[in-house]
Formats: sequence, C-alpha cells, structure tokens
Amino acid sequence: MESIGQFLRNEREIRQLSLEELAQTTRIPLRSLQLLEEDRLDSLPGDVFVRGFLKSYAKAVGLGADDVVRRYEESSRPSKAPATPAREAVGQPDRGRRFGLAIALVILLILFTLALSIVLRPRHRDAPVELSQGDRIALELTADA
Repeated sequence: MESIGQFLRNEREIRQLSLEELAQTTRIPLRSLQLLEEDRLDSLPGDVFVRGFLKSYAKAVGLGADDVVRRYEESSRPSKAPATPAREAVGQPDRGRRFGLAIALVILLILFTLALSIVLRPRHRDAPVELSQGDRIALELTADA
C-alpha cells in the first residue's frame, strides 16, 4: 500500500496541479505541503494540523476529505500497542508529577499569603497630620497677604 504522501502527490499530478497552485488554493505553506508529500509528518506542527492540512489538500484536489483522513489514520497506526511501564500498570501515580504539583501548590499558597498580608496591612499614616495652633495661624497670615 502506498503511503499517504505518495497517494496525495499522485492525485495532484493526475490533476496537473503544481504545489505552488495548491499552496495558494489551500493557504497551506508550501513547505508544509512538501513535508506532507514526503511523508515527513513528524516535522509538521501536530496531529491536529496534519488532519486539517489533509482535509484542505483533499478538497482542493477533489478527493473525499474523510477518505484521506481515514487513510492517514490507518497508515499512522502503530503495528503493535506500545508497552506500558510497569509502574503505571500496577497503578502507582507518577511521583514526579505529584511532586511538581505539590511545589506549585506551595508557591501559590505563599503568593496568596503575601497578597493577603499586603491587603490587610494596618495603615498608620492614612490619617492626616493635624497642624499645630502656631502653624495654623502662620498659614492664615500668609494666605491673607
């Protein structure tokens, strides 16, 4: 069975479309189209983008988008299931992840406490300083003059 990239290239060539024309029609970067046809899908941004590119490519060439995506899924399926680590098979949670979560919670607690202490800090200097009797008279004299 031919790869998804070979299939797409053959269909494009049958319809006598250049990659540049296809890039303009689909608004997919030319480099991404080249990577699709070369079956270098791991160099593309991610699986969601690959599926979107495949659908746009298929529509522009005149193929069924669902058929092309199904063909991609069949070709990208691993032949055998990946082995799971023994730790996860037993049911032990990943200790590194739990440790990171604990550190994040401690940092958040410290930041919350700091913010709370700033908000609830007593303010001693909020009351206006009263002027003494002598200062008040001096101010009135200068204001009248």
